Amino acid sequence: MLRADSVSLRFGGIRALTDVSFSVRRGEVFSIIGPNGAGKTSMVNCISGRYRPTEGRILFDGADITRVRPNRRAALGLGRTFQNLALFGHMSVLDNIMVGRHHLLKSGFLSGMTYWFGGAQREELAHRREVEEIIDFLQIQHIRKAQAGTLSYGLRKRVELARAVALRPKLILLDEPMAGMNLEEKEDMARTILDLNEEWGMTILMIEHDMGVVMDISNRVMVLDFGRKLTEGAPAEVMAHPEVRRAYLGEADAAPAEAIPA
Repeated sequence: MLRADSVSLRFGGIRALTDVSFSVRRGEVFSIIGPNGAGKTSMVNCISGRYRPTEGRILFDGADITRVRPNRRAALGLGRTFQNLALFGHMSVLDNIMVGRHHLLKSGFLSGMTYWFGGAQREELAHRREVEEIIDFLQIQHIRKAQAGTLSYGLRKRVELARAVALRPKLILLDEPMAGMNLEEKEDMARTILDLNEEWGMTILMIEHDMGVVMDISNRVMVLDFGRKLTEGAPAEVMAHPEVRRAYLGEADAAPAEAIPA
């Protein structure tokens, strides 16, 4: 579904990504891990269109989207959440999620002027039904009318996920969906991600630091370090890789116990 071919990204003399290639298969949960500053969010920003790679290309469903605008990528079926929450704090939860349906609206300025008598109202009600289904699925009915800015961090994370799901994307990019959550909130979010993948058929690309979650729900994992790809594979294989253990877990090479003098 998604392929990155030799993607590099530079900001002046700083290399955020260097010759990174990988692919995400349709229907899987694919995780990107690595230390802070490894280039994980930069990679997601290149995929979503927030950044344009300095070199290389990105293909989605067989089409080259390297130079496609972010709104067009959303229309093609790419949704995302952000590491730092990007909700409209003064708007209700319902209205924040409705923003995710905006690119699907067909009513224009003239039909909007005759809202109560034309098709604009019917269209909005149809989209609202979709949003209510998402609200039920994510179990946030009790906050649907609350202002997003008044909610706890964990609930705001769920609202941002709901807005991304409202796009009905083929591929959803999750940038640290469990950051700042307690254990119970993390377990709920992990179950939700699996349900989106298994019941709603969404392919997931996720950045996450919680290794327990990554090991439990990912089909495959890629590791970045200083903007370069270290390895890619099944979670257990990746976590057993010696370079990964050094770079990500901070483990140094150690001499065998019998070789250490008393």
